[in-house]
Amino acid sequence: MLCLSRCKRCASLNVSYPFHVIMKILILEDQRKLGLFLKQALSERAYTVTWVENCAQAREALCESAYDVIVLDLGLPDGDGLDLLCEWRRAGFNEPVLILSARDAVEDRIRGLDVGADDYLPKPFSLEELLARMRSLLRRQSAVKETVLQHQGIKLDLLSRTVHLMGKPIDLTSREFALLEIFLQNPGRILTRTLIAEKIWESHYDVDTNLLDVYMSRLRGKFEAPLGKPLFKTVRGVGYQLL
Repeated sequence: MLCLSRCKRCASLNVSYPFHVIMKILILEDQRKLGLFLKQALSERAYTVTWVENCAQAREALCESAYDVIVLDLGLPDGDGLDLLCEWRRAGFNEPVLILSARDAVEDRIRGLDVGADDYLPKPFSLEELLARMRSLLRRQSAVKETVLQHQGIKLDLLSRTVHLMGKPIDLTSREFALLEIFLQNPGRILTRTLIAEKIWESHYDVDTNLLDVYMSRLRGKFEAPLGKPLFKTVRGVGYQLL
């Protein structure tokens, strides 16, 4: 969602933008007092914050929506944060992860970074340092965003807004282009209907309607027939997957 006025977060950074994209943050923290504090502090700085307290809730949250940064505690009531991070990386989740943990030994930091974390901040911590590290991750994520996405002979250029299949141009509507883009950014990852609706329609579109199915049928017609093989898998009751 775009905000045409200068937001609180931009003002706190003393940065002026013509518009601002609201950043979504997932916090996994089982200490209720700390979780509430982080949610309030980040919300006051114009982040959209989801706070969960255990691994099961985090899995559900990440399957339902994409996030710009995940703040991850390690000692959780139903598992270890490092195991959860390994699980996410194996499944193709590439969201930036900042570990926030009382495990402050050098070996713990090294292991956390080695298994896929993008940053590691030991507890106790400074809120301002946490915010600075999150801003750094967001800048880094924006800087490395690819402008050309390729998969199975498909080439999508985000700058020229063109799509080619095996070197031949493919005409897509703006909605079809956006739908294909989200799949190419998440190859192999099962995308829920809710997540797709958030990205394509910018809202929790009624997943019981067949509108998404209509668009998926169009993409299949334009890409699977020329390729001569399935490209998208329907995961019944969940969503779709780019093979």
